[in-house]
Amino acid sequence: MREPPEVVSAEAVLDAVRTGWAIDLDAIEHLPVGFGAHHWRVSYGGMPRLFVTLDSLGRRHSAESLEAAYAAAGELAASGLEFVVASIRNRQGHYTAPLAGGSLSCVPWLDGEPVGSGGIDSDRLAQQNAEALARLHAAAPPAGIPSWHPRVGEDFGDSLADLLRNPWQTGPYGEPARTALAQRINAIRRWTDSYHELARRAADHPWVPTHGEPHTANQLVTDQRVVFVDWESLAQAPRERDVGTLVDSGYAELAAPNWEMIELFDLEWRLSELAEYADWFARPHTATDSDRVAFNDLTVELNRRDWTRPT
Repeated sequence: MREPPEVVSAEAVLDAVRTGWAIDLDAIEHLPVGFGAHHWRVSYGGMPRLFVTLDSLGRRHSAESLEAAYAAAGELAASGLEFVVASIRNRQGHYTAPLAGGSLSCVPWLDGEPVGSGGIDSDRLAQQNAEALARLHAAAPPAGIPSWHPRVGEDFGDSLADLLRNPWQTGPYGEPARTALAQRINAIRRWTDSYHELARRAADHPWVPTHGEPHTANQLVTDQRVVFVDWESLAQAPRERDVGTLVDSGYAELAAPNWEMIELFDLEWRLSELAEYADWFARPHTATDSDRVAFNDLTVELNRRDWTRPT
């Protein structure tokens, strides 16, 4: 998130990390990166030591599902998958700790550069992506790994239509968001029907460990390799859950996907984004940078072309 959370201070986060993880730390800085969670750089003596995340709980995650995902990522990293940037266990042996209604976790600070926020723009990076994901998908599923399930219900279109009936006098983006969603409600119903039909077919495909969101914003280039961060969505699922970025960037031959499953997870991204932003703007908000980014993302997902198989 672009702004620090209102529910907890940076000093309280620092104290929770020092206490829970028993690590010498003396400074904390909120980082305006990512979306859906808050992040901090925590240092000692001027040297960064940890990247700290406070995940929110609700539609996407419970405390138990986050712990299970981070624990499974820890097992994958320990098995030899060096591109898995896993969280650190705390003094109680857990990967997460409760804080301010969310779940706190820590990963070691890595020196590197984020790949970016768009597509994969080089053959070398595409090859590294394909090789790393192939190794992940071939790994033995860790004990307790979460299983994928549809992220919006079959009644999403109807429940959203009910939510749209009355004006959203919730802030500057309330009515524009409601109007934009209402104008596309028939398309949203169609996407939801297609999504659940494809989700039923997913049972006929092999399920493997998947990152869930290995797009370029969750990739970091270090001096040795590309690594993947943000394993909160780790789950057993069809492998196509992970290869959409390769396909969309023009490297479908490296992914060799089943096209129905690519369409499934393209629809999942679109619908889950719409569900999240509908919840967001139906509630009180102001005009923060996060609000602006959220409204832009909402309009992008509503108006981008339907997915079609590359020719």
